Amino acid sequence: MELVTARLRIDTLRPDDAAALFALRSDPAVARYQGWRPADLAAARAFIDVQPQPPSYGWFQRAIRLREDGTLVGDLGVNLPEATGDSVEFGISIAPARQGHGYAGEAVCALFDHVFGELDRHRVHASVDPRNVACMALLRSLGMRQEAHHRESLWLHGEWVDDMIFALLAREWQATERHRG
Repeated sequence: MELVTARLRIDTLRPDDAAALFALRSDPAVARYQGWRPADLAAARAFIDVQPQPPSYGWFQRAIRLREDGTLVGDLGVNLPEATGDSVEFGISIAPARQGHGYAGEAVCALFDHVFGELDRHRVHASVDPRNVACMALLRSLGMRQEAHHRESLWLHGEWVDDMIFALLAREWQATERHRG
């Protein structure tokens, strides 16, 4: 999966991304809401090494880069099931210094266009820690609706945390202003 937007390129993580990925995923502001945080630079390299190459099914992580110079600004995780009737799950991380510039929305819009367009899938969903207010605001701004709030359903970083599920159907995405540009 390679996607290009006006300002971003979403593509395969490369070995030379390890330091930037480690910095992003080990930042406490990001790691707080993520299930995976690398213990060290070697762990980030190992994570990159095991990423499946496109086309692939199951969970995979892609780089979110600035189109102009290739700088890694975040990563996009996608769980693409082989069965076309199953929901596609995604998650996104943007480096704190790069937040507030619309990169997350731009990347997720490109993902939705791809999932609902080329892949002809019916539904996407995301799992979010309800303390991640910015992420929930992003998902709502893209037309996603909250479908569930599971209380203390995940053990994460030494504590029980809630999990909220947001989802969107292809026909709902087609009707949004974001889709129509």
